[in-house]
This record gives sequence, structure tokens and C-alpha cells, in this order.
Amino acid sequence: MSGTSVTPAPRRARTWLLAAAGLLLVGTSFVPGSSPADAAPSQCAPVELYVATDGDDRAKGTEHDPYKTVTRARDEIRDKGLNRPGRMRCDVHVDLRAGDYPVDKAIGLDERDSGTDGHQVVYRSVDGPGKARLTGSVPVTGWEAYRDGVYRAKVPVDQPFYTLYDGGARVTNARYPNRQAADEWAPYLTSYLPEPTYEAVHTWLWANPGDWNPDWDLSQGRVTVWSGGSWSWFTDTVDIRDYNMKKSQLTFKYPTRFALHNSRGGSRYFLENSLDFLDQAGEWYADRKDGWLYYKPQDGDIAKADVRRPVVRTVLDLAGSSQKKRLHDVALDGLGVTQTDFPDWYRYGWNESGDSGVVHEYPTYDRQIEMPRNRFGAIRLTNTTGIDLTRMHITDTGFTAIYLLTANDHVRITDSLLERLGADGIRVEGPYPGEGDVAHENTFRNLFIDHVGELVPGDASGLELQDTGRNTISHIVVNHSARYGISLRSRPEVSVNGRTYTDGNDISYIRLENTGMDSGDMGAFYTYGLQNASDDHPVVNALNQVVIGDVLPDASMPDSGTRGVHMDAGGCGWAISNVQVGKVTDQKYQAYQCNKVTNGDWEDGFDASLMEYDKIGVTDSFPYPQPQVTRD
Repeated sequence: MSGTSVTPAPRRARTWLLAAAGLLLVGTSFVPGSSPADAAPSQCAPVELYVATDGDDRAKGTEHDPYKTVTRARDEIRDKGLNRPGRMRCDVHVDLRAGDYPVDKAIGLDERDSGTDGHQVVYRSVDGPGKARLTGSVPVTGWEAYRDGVYRAKVPVDQPFYTLYDGGARVTNARYPNRQAADEWAPYLTSYLPEPTYEAVHTWLWANPGDWNPDWDLSQGRVTVWSGGSWSWFTDTVDIRDYNMKKSQLTFKYPTRFALHNSRGGSRYFLENSLDFLDQAGEWYADRKDGWLYYKPQDGDIAKADVRRPVVRTVLDLAGSSQKKRLHDVALDGLGVTQTDFPDWYRYGWNESGDSGVVHEYPTYDRQIEMPRNRFGAIRLTNTTGIDLTRMHITDTGFTAIYLLTANDHVRITDSLLERLGADGIRVEGPYPGEGDVAHENTFRNLFIDHVGELVPGDASGLELQDTGRNTISHIVVNHSARYGISLRSRPEVSVNGRTYTDGNDISYIRLENTGMDSGDMGAFYTYGLQNASDDHPVVNALNQVVIGDVLPDASMPDSGTRGVHMDAGGCGWAISNVQVGKVTDQKYQAYQCNKVTNGDWEDGFDASLMEYDKIGVTDSFPYPQPQVTRD
């Protein structure tokens, strides 16, 4: 890497500490920061357990007599002690044959399921990457004709769902106005302020005269809104508690993050989940009170449709029971994970400092972190170390694809395709400031992250890093995001010993295309609150070899402009080199004068010959066909 570089610590294998060293581990306890194993394990034959869609959990788990479920194989490892320290002389493989494996409850792995003595427990798609898929949905059957090309089927009242899939892809909750394209969020309506005294309200929304049909039934309706008026920063998705058509007024079940009329105008929004809106093919409506699903098939023929409703929000939950008892030395190789659910309502963070109800040294961080109800992903990691996720194919998620929550280090996510995602691609969220530097030294490499934020356009990011440092991020493509490509955050008003937990990140060979498509006051590459406490701003993070395509928002977006690189509320101490940016509506680069910039194309003398275009983005070894990326 040219210029000043930041080299994260190497990934360390995990092993058991000796009692002679004064650190005795009991059971499956783990002490973070343990020493790596010095010697590589000798060659050996892994223990193989097989799982197949036509298997039987009463079987032997062999190649010719496989189990039916992943949990049965996991329990076999536990019950037989196949990963017990002193007994595990080689890796243990759980080999999933090709096919779809329904998951109606999150598959949990904890510290009991760890590899030991330098070996791993590997859950893998044995017939090739993406061939074995864990599906978080079930088919909807029993359709009957309703009217105007709409069909309906009974669904359980006690299993509500908030997104839907047909033919392996997400379909649209019936909305008004109708979307203008399947992969765009616009068009929107704009909220109205009937009198100035209501400017600060978070639970009342008024429509402009003539925007609504007074005959609409909104009794089970929802709203997705860029709250904050012209602040296009976050979206809220919230149920309608009550409505008054004579006043053109909605009352929300929960308050939005920002006021609905603020900063020069109203907020963009659309209405959804009313049978009155179900007028386009590929739209659905859920009557959650009486247990009916209404759907208008994409090609008009319900017999050809493969409609599936999600039944879980998380498919794989990898979690140690505490930071001292971590899950470790586990690998997921080549698995597909698909079709999970969205939360019943969504808002990013609490509205005010201290709203979490938990005492923290820096309560302002309540506003900068997901609420506990929304801290999940299709795959979630908590209290882990030395976990590998490689050659994964994660698609059609209701929310974030991979969520690393608080204490996770030396995790490697590599060679994977993540596409059509409800929220972020990968989110790494460390703890509150001052509560432990425990999210660090992770690797994210050779990843294609496509169509992020389909259900949460506000704050969507291909890769979101928060209060985490010393990570290596390289050979990444992020395509099609309403907001960010890659973002790195802390809080500017808080630090620990003059630093946040966000130092030591090395980011290189990145391609960000079609970002900022529906938001403003942003950058395709974005940082927030990383300013160094010292005046000299030593280099602690590095960004090198980056191509950013056009960052052009929808015409309805009222906020300030879009940028290629935006170092917001700080963002100091960076070595930024060899970055090229396409069209923007503001500046290609916006930051304080506290970074070292070399060969950015917003400066005179940019030298394109220093760009290593052939190395930017995913490598030739990427195991999946790459989604098509178009540029204006």
C-alpha cells in the first residue's frame, strides 16, 4: 500500500491456556487475548457427519445414512464430545448435501460447539458453494380467487410476517403511491403542516389536501417515512394506530426518530398494507387480524407462483454465553441463507439520550445504536472469536444479512455474495463507548454486496462499522444503496483515553456503485465522529485504491448534497490515497483539514496511472457469478 498504512494485528488461532500460565479455564470458558497455537496441526482425516434434505434424524449421520437437520448434527457433536479438548485431533465437518433446509427456529451455536486444540467445527455445503440453503420461510398454500386478479389464502394469526417472497425474490407490500420500479423507493408523498404549533410532533402526520382517498381503509396500514423533513438520514416504518380522513391525519403507534415537519418542510413517505392499495402484480396485503394473505401474482397465474412467508428473523445465531465464554473456531463454508423476516416496526435508535433505561457512562450513545429489539441479522454473532464465514450466499433477508454484535474479534467473512437485503449487508456494532474495546481485528475480504436497504433505505450501508477497530477490509463491491456503501462511526463527543474504538482500520481495493440513491448529506464512503482528541491528528486509519461511481439521489430528495467521501463530525487521522469519484451533487470529498490525502481525483494533478483498477473489487477467485452493475 502506498503512503502511510495501518497494519492490523494478525488473526490469531484460539487455544486453551495452560494452568501453569496462571490462567486456568474451566469447562468451555475462554479468555480473550489468549496466545496463538505455535504449531500447525498435523494432517489428519476429519470426522464427517452428513445432513441431507431426505435424511432422518434417527439415522447414523453417515454419507449413506444422513441426518435431516443441522441441529441433529450439532447435538451429535455435543453428546459424543467430538470437539472435546484432548479428544479433538482433527476438524469435524458437518456436510450438508444440496437442497433447501427449512428453519422455523434459529439454529443456535454456543461455546459448547467450539473447535478445540487448534481444530475447527465446519458446517459446509459439501456439493459446492450455495448448493445447501437454510431457508427461513414456509410456502403459502390453499389459494382461492378473490377479485380483480387477486388471490387470498389463510395464514396463522399468531405468526405475523412483514415481508414476502415469490419465486425466490421479495415482492412489494401493497403501497401508495405505487413504486415506479421494483428496485427503487420513490415515489413519495410529502407530509403537511396544518399549523406551526405541530411542527415538533413525532406521532401525527397530515396529508396535503387531495393526496388521500377518503374511502381508504387504513386500519392495518403502515407508513415508511424519512422523518425529519428535509433531513433524509433515517427511515421509520411504523403502524398506523388511528386515522381521521376528514382531517387527513394519521396517528402512529410509535414515535418517529425525528419530527414529521422540520427543517424547511414536510417528510417524504408512502403508505402501505391496505387492501385498497393492492392494484399491481407482485403486490401483497396481510390482514393480520383475520389471518388472510392477499396477493396479485406477478404473471397473473397463482399456480405458477411460489409464495413463501418468513417465519424467522435469524437463521443462524452464533453466540457465546459471555465475553469470557465465547464461541470460537467454527466455520460456515458455502452455505446459502435466505428469506428471513423484517421487524414489526422499525426506528433507528432511541429518540433521546438515556431513553434505553440502562445507565451508561455516555447515555448520548442511545441515539447512535440499534435498539435491542432490532439487533439481529439472518446470521448473528455475539461473544465470538476465530469464526470463519466463507463462500456464503445470503439473499433476500428481511433485515441485515450478517450482524456482529458487541464482542467479536478475529472473525473472517470472505468470498461471499450478499444480495437483496432488507437493511445492511454486514453490520459490526461494538459496545457503548467506555464499555470495552471488544470488537476488533476482523477481516472482510472479497465480498459482493448488492441491493442493500430494500426495506430500510434510511441509513442503509453495504458494510457498517461502529465502535470497532483494527479491521482489514479489502476487495469489496457494494452496489445499489439508498444511502451508504461503507460507513465507519463512533460519537465525536465521547472517547476513551482520547480515542474511540475505531482506530487501526485498513480499507483498500473498494468499488462503490449506485450509492446515495435516495438520501442526502452523505458520502458513498462515510465516517462520523472519529475526530482525534490530539491536535496533531496522527494517522490511525487508511483508505486506499477506491473507485466510487456516481452518487446521485432521487429527484424528490430535499436534503443537502451527495458526496463521494464524507468525513462527518470529525473524521480525522486518515491516510487517503488513490481514490476516484464519479458524479456527485455536492463535493467529491468533504472533511476537515486533518487527513493526509494523496492522489484523490478532487485535487489537481490526479494521476490515474496510480490506480490499480485490475485489483479493485472482488478477485478472480470469487466463487459466484457477479450481479450486473450498471452505471449512468
